[in-house]
Amino acid sequence: MPDKFQNSADSASAPATAPYAIQPDDVVPLPSIPRGIYVGGGGTLVLRGVEGSEDVAYRNLPDASYVAVRALYVRATGTTATNLIAEA
Repeated sequence: MPDKFQNSADSASAPATAPYAIQPDDVVPLPSIPRGIYVGGGGTLVLRGVEGSEDVAYRNLPDASYVAVRALYVRATGTTATNLIAEA
């Protein structure tokens, strides 16, 4: 099947090429750094950015929202949002 984006430069606004489901974990980092996280079921998302030194909580996220963040970890403790998809 032809890929009309194959010659496009990768950027934050480019289509995701390898999205994957996120299983929040307090110890294990994400398998690859996403350009953002889709939140299917709203709530709180606790994460650490790639250059962060501490965790932050995105609170009161609505269903079907998008957080434009390059995260290293998505923590299980404190995360109540569900159906998380990494846009990688």
